[in-house]
Amino acid sequence: MSSNPDPEQRPSPEALLREAAQEGRGRLKVFLGAAPGVGKTYEMLSDGAARRRAGIDTVIGVVETHGRAETEALVHGFEIVPRRAVEYQGRTLEEMDLDAVLARQPKLVLVDELAHTNAPGSRHDKRYQDVEELLVAGIDVYSTVNIQHIESLNDVVASFTKVRVRETLPDRVLENAEIEVVDIPPDELIERLKDGKVYVPEEATRALGHFFSKSNLSALRELALRRAAQAVDTQMLDYLRAHALAGTWAGGERIVVAISELPGAAELVRTTKRIADAMRAPWTAVHIETPRTAHLSDAENNRLAATLHLVSQLGGQVAAVPAQSVLEGLKRFTTEARATQLVVGKSARSRWFELRHGSVVDRLVRETPGIAIHVLPMSADKDERPQRRRNPGSGWGSPGAYAVSLGLTVLITVLGASLFSFGSITNIGLLYLLPVMFAATRYGVRPGVITGLASSLAYNFFFIPPTHTFTIQDPQNLITVLVLMGVAVVSSQLAARVRAQADLAQSSAAQNSSLAGFARLLTGVSKRDELGQMLCAEIARLLDVNTVLLLPVKGQLTLSAAYPAEDRLETLEMAAAHWAFDHNQPAGRGSDTLTASEWLFHPLAAGGRALGVFGLANVDAGAPIRSDQLPLLLSLLDQAALALERIALEREMSTITQLQERDRLRAALLSSVSHDLRTPLTTILGMLAEMTPANDEQSGQLIAARSEAERLHRFVANLLDMVRIESGALHQSIEPVDLAEAVASAVHDLRRVLGDRPIQLDVSPELPLVSVDPQLFHHCLINLIENAAKYGDPGAPITLAARRQIGGMTLAVMDEGPGLPPGEETRIFGTFARIEGSDRKGGTGLGLAIVKGFAEAMGLTVSAANRADRSGASFTIRFPEAKLIKGSAAE
Repeated sequence: MSSNPDPEQRPSPEALLREAAQEGRGRLKVFLGAAPGVGKTYEMLSDGAARRRAGIDTVIGVVETHGRAETEALVHGFEIVPRRAVEYQGRTLEEMDLDAVLARQPKLVLVDELAHTNAPGSRHDKRYQDVEELLVAGIDVYSTVNIQHIESLNDVVASFTKVRVRETLPDRVLENAEIEVVDIPPDELIERLKDGKVYVPEEATRALGHFFSKSNLSALRELALRRAAQAVDTQMLDYLRAHALAGTWAGGERIVVAISELPGAAELVRTTKRIADAMRAPWTAVHIETPRTAHLSDAENNRLAATLHLVSQLGGQVAAVPAQSVLEGLKRFTTEARATQLVVGKSARSRWFELRHGSVVDRLVRETPGIAIHVLPMSADKDERPQRRRNPGSGWGSPGAYAVSLGLTVLITVLGASLFSFGSITNIGLLYLLPVMFAATRYGVRPGVITGLASSLAYNFFFIPPTHTFTIQDPQNLITVLVLMGVAVVSSQLAARVRAQADLAQSSAAQNSSLAGFARLLTGVSKRDELGQMLCAEIARLLDVNTVLLLPVKGQLTLSAAYPAEDRLETLEMAAAHWAFDHNQPAGRGSDTLTASEWLFHPLAAGGRALGVFGLANVDAGAPIRSDQLPLLLSLLDQAALALERIALEREMSTITQLQERDRLRAALLSSVSHDLRTPLTTILGMLAEMTPANDEQSGQLIAARSEAERLHRFVANLLDMVRIESGALHQSIEPVDLAEAVASAVHDLRRVLGDRPIQLDVSPELPLVSVDPQLFHHCLINLIENAAKYGDPGAPITLAARRQIGGMTLAVMDEGPGLPPGEETRIFGTFARIEGSDRKGGTGLGLAIVKGFAEAMGLTVSAANRADRSGASFTIRFPEAKLIKGSAAE
């Protein structure tokens, strides 16, 4: 492999642009691990300390030690930029102070946990966005990430760990990063876990049985090593293309398979897939579009399209390369792709054919050194016979071509006769080159040869002695005739090649123009209906097909646009469209599914999910699309899918903005109303408390007035609490609380509401204390008990039961009544949520929303369900293990 630039290659403009974009930016180094506990933070701190000792200005932006002593020891000696405090739902969170780091302007900053989600109210949602801003400012960054946080691998990791990671990182962040894999064997990591060096012992035991099994760790380790190798390979290829360096630079295998319209191409693809799987290498199927591609039959186009579809199904990449010949195209593509292995098929050809045309396979072996070439025999179907194809430009041509060419020959003969009358001119035969070259370059080989033959005969008959006979006495004149014939053949071949190259360039330019024009149209579309009509009309115009677009509306796939206008599709077509949408794969004619349909349906996919389905059908009931049109169609659909996703996101953002404005106005109204009502209510309650009834009738009236005033006071208090929750203005004072005492206090405060209703308390005084805010927890209990009293059957008991469980403790408030309607267990906690069509449709809809808000603010969870032992509802507050004060219980 040579490190010198290849004079026959030019640097890739795309690679040069990517390289130029890195100028002036900081460098990102990512310490990639297979799982927590492998030592990513430790390795990052060690490398940072070495840079600091070398005189590099290094600071810590944020480092999470997770209580590990050896990691905390490495932090000492570093300058640490103080973190920024963020208030969220009554809690104080600490995040990296991006502005402080930018103001400090170090040479290198250490930023742990690259995939971390920042607290609401931060400048950026994700920490990697903070890192990108630091890089733009010219600051180098060291960071850490686990392989399960990479977006493209999220589904793969979830498939075998059964754990879906919510904090993910776009793959593009790692594209220009230096990656260092921090790797330890699974057995060693498991030992670290057992020793309590990763998690506390209780969590470690649970983790060993789930995420940290040896099989999971081995698979994660392999993913991390392969992802790092892939990133290194991509960066190496970018460097090679930017500097026009020759050679394959085979750090890893890259496989290319050449496919064509011939029978047996599918076998080549399947063989390449097996080779790629065995080598764990990326592979690409390339189709070389030569001038004869435009003359393929319908059957050959269908076969080629099926082969390309098979490649996509098997996970390979597809490429189409226009070239004058198959050999030229393959050599160019394998060089650009830096392929290390090439799979080609060898058709059964006669010896005479190979003598005349040569063997592409033999020339590939000779002219592509450094590439391992796999040659497989192409086994044609017995029922299919190869069809003879005429090369472009080799047809007989139109009668008009012969008429024009022969007319020029006659004109030259008349002109020559006029000149010959002035005397014998020996070079008059050169005039006949004009009609020969014109016919050959304009109309092809055969009209050129016929014109050359006619010119030779005319020259022989009229100008070569003896004239007016076809006898040739002078051998020099025979040479002239042969030259005319040779010029005809050579000129026609050269002209055919030039025309083919021009056609290829024109086709490529037309496709690029179509894509650019389509993208320009998409930028001006802001509504889904407009996008549908424009998409159908443009693709129908470009590909000369009928088109439809189906989009999901309320969970149902509905016809959104069509060209020409359609109001419905047949049952078979709708079945194919639904299958394409559900499986995110093509269906219908030309695919592998529901091929009886006249339509071919392609999913409009973005972000790995189908947003709609696009269908096309041939106006002549033929194949919906030719194989050479498939790349253009897929490019158009990809652009349309991105535009559809953009429109959906814009609509969501508009809805979110409206909801935020509505919530802001509602919070302001609630705050104003509740504050305005609180003062007079306090006065009314005070006056009612001072009143002394004169008789029993007034005593009953006074009790009723006090009860209603207290209920109104609780309603106003709920309004204020809801405003505090939604504005994040809850202030907590966490203290140890005895559950038995808290329950008894709440029941006592509700004695007037409960009246004579029996209360069953099953809260053991031996239970551990819980770490909560006493006032907020008291509000939770008040609302839950009052809810049970309101919706339970009159006179039926209310039960409060606490239970110690693995991983925490629960407190349930249960009533005996109609219970909850099925499916409303979650919605019932919504703000102002009232269940229509049930006994729970009354009330303000605030009590349970406040319970949920207070509970989550304290780190608890609350859920609702129907009782299993009898009719009634059960509301359960769950205390995680971290909220229990171990070793203490109520006396």
